[in-house]
Amino acid sequence: MNSDLKVALIQTDLVWENPSENRRLLNKKIDALSTTADLIVLPEMFTSGFTMNPEAVAEPMTGKTIVWLKEKANEQQAVILGSLVIAEHNNYYNRMVVVKPSGQIITYDKRHTFTLAGEHKVYTAGNEKVVFEYKGWKICPLVCYDLRFPVWARNAENYDLLIYVANWPKIRIEAWDALLKARAIENMTYCIGVNRVGRDGNNFEYSGHSAAYNVLGQRIDHLSENEDATELVSLDKEAVNRYREKLNFLNDRDDFSLRT
Repeated sequence: MNSDLKVALIQTDLVWENPSENRRLLNKKIDALSTTADLIVLPEMFTSGFTMNPEAVAEPMTGKTIVWLKEKANEQQAVILGSLVIAEHNNYYNRMVVVKPSGQIITYDKRHTFTLAGEHKVYTAGNEKVVFEYKGWKICPLVCYDLRFPVWARNAENYDLLIYVANWPKIRIEAWDALLKARAIENMTYCIGVNRVGRDGNNFEYSGHSAAYNVLGQRIDHLSENEDATELVSLDKEAVNRYREKLNFLNDRDDFSLRT
């Protein structure tokens, strides 16, 4: 088991509904990483921006973006994850795709579709929470609007790292800041959120605010507002274990079942 996990947060602008151009730009950012990362986190719908026009950008699980993710994970010897529009069984999904260096693929379909934008009318919601393991770490990947629902993120699995990818608009960014920190504190876990910057095709503005918090809710990154940038943060597994053993807060959590 590795005590440390190095995570690259890629806070970037996205080209509206243009998967090939977004792959090209993200390829440059990944190749430019100054230090080897164990985990590389891309935003929500990183090939298109948050579009309600899936027909324009959807890909199968054998498509060009999946092939590219597998190639980059192998080249970087790192896990790469982010969400994109996937077409499967005559449905569209806002799907988090996690690709390991070995080529293994793990998927999570966004549970809470964003009704304010009509996402529930276009995309099929998932109903399965996913926790995967890598280098001795248990990691839970979630997507954007999931952040508003603490029961879904509840740390019943004793995961060590909670990750959100998002297209979270500037107009509601205070909620993003507050909820990311809260999820770290209440689940006694590292919590990372990667949000985009720039404007999308609907003229919605995004200010980033990507961040990494430790189990006490202390921010450990230095990304700036509106900055198109990448930052590498180092996470300490022993610190997670130490605080959990000392404080024991998770031992007092309520016991209940979630109906999905």
